[in-house]
Formats: sequence, structure tokens, C-alpha cells
Amino acid sequence: MNVARSFNNWRKYRQTVSELGRMSNRELHDLGIDRADIRNVAKAATAL
Repeated sequence: MNVARSFNNWRKYRQTVSELGRMSNRELHDLGIDRADIRNVAKAATAL
């Protein structure tokens, strides 16, 4: 069960990084996210 949960969290993390990475700097700025913070935002999103 823990392995499955870890895998799902990893998938959500990668998906979030990918989606945010495709956004323009302006779109990220509108969301209040700096490009350098994408990984931290994704990590926080999977911790929920």
C-alpha cells in the first residue's frame, strides 16, 4: 500500500512540474509562482 501511495505521489509531482513548466513566465507570475519555485510548489501539492 505504501509503495502504491508513493508511486501516485511521484506521478502527481511529475505531472504538476510538467504542467507548470509548460506555462509562460507571465502565466506563472499571474499565479504568483516563480519558475525557480516550480519544484517546491509541486512538492507542496503532493503533500496534501
